[in-house]
Amino acid sequence: LIGVALFTAASAACAFANNLPLLIAARFAQGLGAGAIMALAMMNLRTALPQHMLGPMIGVNAMVIAISSAAGPGIASAILSVTTWPWLFAVNLPLGAVVLLGGGLLGRIEGARRKLNARALLANTLMFILFFCGTDRIATAPVSGVALIAASIICLFILLRLERVSDAPIVPTDLLSAPAFRVAVIASISCFCGQMLSYIALPFYLQHTYHLTPVLAGLYMIPWPAATAIIAPISGRLANRVKTAWLCAIGGALLAVGLLVAGLSPPDPRGIAFLVGTVISGLGFGLFQTPNNRILLLSAPKARSGAAGAMQGTARLLGQTLGGICMSIIFAMLPLSAALESAVVIASGCAAVASLVSLSRARYETAQ
Repeated sequence: LIGVALFTAASAACAFANNLPLLIAARFAQGLGAGAIMALAMMNLRTALPQHMLGPMIGVNAMVIAISSAAGPGIASAILSVTTWPWLFAVNLPLGAVVLLGGGLLGRIEGARRKLNARALLANTLMFILFFCGTDRIATAPVSGVALIAASIICLFILLRLERVSDAPIVPTDLLSAPAFRVAVIASISCFCGQMLSYIALPFYLQHTYHLTPVLAGLYMIPWPAATAIIAPISGRLANRVKTAWLCAIGGALLAVGLLVAGLSPPDPRGIAFLVGTVISGLGFGLFQTPNNRILLLSAPKARSGAAGAMQGTARLLGQTLGGICMSIIFAMLPLSAALESAVVIASGCAAVASLVSLSRARYETAQ
């Protein structure tokens, strides 16, 4: 609830921001609030439900997220067609108020008291900041970019050293030592990297190749999350009967194929090939995400559900951020048409990596 309150207040600050530094600071605060929400969402599901219901409900959760994603571009386009950008943030205020009012329905969970290691927290923060700043500078200033990445690696070693005796480290090395958990995290990072690359590249592709308006481009992107919303609850039920390694591998492969169909097919007047490709991508993405999140959560002891949920959120955001940075590097190095094609191919490759990594988990599931 503190996260929701912070996110809502930061949304108000974004709406009233009158310069870029203030907007960036407010967006940073939004991220802090959203991190608290997303990290604990999976833990709340696990503690509220018996294990046999977890897969289907993770699917329902993914469906809700997909429906929201499908509605987002259309709502944003409608808002921008009648008013200015601050209202994109102002719409969060009534939504945040509703969530806060319903917060009393959340179950009360006894947490484990733990003293916060301020030095470890600082090292963790610097690690991510230096890494993202470094990768963002690789194309324009490679020497300083490599130096920043090297400094982030040093911060990682410092962090691991500071928390080597901790029972609940910030970087959950105890959970990452489990092969199923580790593989799920790697696959998630790769899949979300491909997703973000394609989410940025495909709207540009629609406007550059099909000469669509931003509003129509947003509408053409809706089939992806719509297909994810349809398949997510189904894959949640399948996860109780079929090996999650196979489901994730098939989902990643479908995502890889769908991206190639959407981004590399010859343009046609109605964009049928694009729409078919995005539907295949959405089905693959939903088929991958639900079982992957389920195995990631269930691979951790129940007492470490919060850390598992936080790692799931970190993997998603790490992949999305890497995808966004990769897209900016591609834009900086290539002309637009070549950049879009390259981005689609790389995104498809990321999805294929997620598929192969997931397939390697089949032996662990057999052993279990």
